[in-house]
Amino acid sequence: MADPLDLAPSIDARVQPPMRNEDGEIRAEFVAEITRCIKSAEAAFLREIVAELHEADLGDLIAALEAEDRVRLVELTGADFDFSALNEVDDAVREEILEELEPETVAEGVRELESDDAVELLEALDEEDQEEILEKLPPAEREEIERGLEYPDGSAGRRMQTEFITVPPNWSVGQAIDYMRETPDLPERFYEIYVVDPNKRWRGAIPLDLLLRSRRPVPLTDLIEEDRRRVSVEDDQEEVARMFGKYNLVAAPVVDAQDRLVGVITIDDVVDVIEEEADEEIKALGGVTSDEELSDNVLTIARGRFNWLLVNLATAFLASSVLGLFEGQLEKMVALAVLAPIVASQGGNAATQTMTVAVRALATRELGPSNALRVIVRETLVGFVNGVGFAVITGIAAVVWFKIPGLGVVIGLAIICNLVAGALGGILIPMVLEKMRADPAVASGTFVTTVTDVVGFFSFLGIATLWFGLK
Repeated sequence: MADPLDLAPSIDARVQPPMRNEDGEIRAEFVAEITRCIKSAEAAFLREIVAELHEADLGDLIAALEAEDRVRLVELTGADFDFSALNEVDDAVREEILEELEPETVAEGVRELESDDAVELLEALDEEDQEEILEKLPPAEREEIERGLEYPDGSAGRRMQTEFITVPPNWSVGQAIDYMRETPDLPERFYEIYVVDPNKRWRGAIPLDLLLRSRRPVPLTDLIEEDRRRVSVEDDQEEVARMFGKYNLVAAPVVDAQDRLVGVITIDDVVDVIEEEADEEIKALGGVTSDEELSDNVLTIARGRFNWLLVNLATAFLASSVLGLFEGQLEKMVALAVLAPIVASQGGNAATQTMTVAVRALATRELGPSNALRVIVRETLVGFVNGVGFAVITGIAAVVWFKIPGLGVVIGLAIICNLVAGALGGILIPMVLEKMRADPAVASGTFVTTVTDVVGFFSFLGIATLWFGLK
């Protein structure tokens, strides 16, 4: 696609800066020029730019603009604005724009979208705002979108598009091809056609490549893939994404409880699911809520992070209480207070490594009852081997530092204990949380860190008390 700014001379003689730099980042000069055009209401120029931008590029442009300029850009560009670009921006930005626009404007934009994009655009709004927009749509289109919004959040029904091609089983290849050539309102992009009976019940799928390689007289029944994998409207979107990856799918039909074909999920939808789930998992491991966005204000972010920081504070007091049990020993040997955090820190780092692997394996269904024992034993041995290695390194460093020979043995034994404990905690805690139907990515970090802090302090100071006979 040509750079839309190459077309600028047809509107005025100015040479505009390119949109992106060599690293693919949007240029500040480009954003500044678009902002100036919005301020001066140069609608013709803006329409030319917007009409040529890909929806993802337009989304990046919207995100880069100031809040007051975003709505104005949509209003100035009118019918040339692609509302699917709003699905490329943060939820907070999208909601802000939709709430500022007139319902009629949003309804006109929604009418140009595929059903799955329309549902995604409206699902974050409250019911009152949704209803206000849906009232402006024709009955058939409104019913289609409302049906999509009724499916559970995160289900295949929410992700599917309802534009697909169905043919009866008694047709031939030639009839199917002629039908597709003569029908004006086919989906914009499709990869296969679906065979259904008169009641719209699923009969099978026919990939386009197989259809086009077959002769016209061949009956469609000879080409049907009756064992074609399909999904239910109630299936979780993560399970659908895993199925796509496992079986190398490009599209999958969606059926209801009566096995009637109601939609199709394509690979672009699955990529979005994978990105969203990865984003949620990464945020969860850091104790950040899944709905936090870069565009959120300070108070919103602080409020979202506060609860887990409060839990961390409580567990920190628990770990510190262990130090209180050995107050006398710490007063007699200052080296213990200096070295204790090293033991806890090493165990925490080792536990985080194990926990990261465990959470990912649970999320991808690679870790389950069939291989749990083997993985637990493996991680425990890894913790022991690394513990021995770091015990030698840390023990030598402690002796050189404090000139106390026995201190090297004490800290070495403590590190072995804590790295083994960290390995066990890093895999057992996520597995227990998964068994309890809690999200292991959200809760594991806090509990695993507590385990390694408590075990680290207790083992180091306890072994020191036994070794040196401290009273």
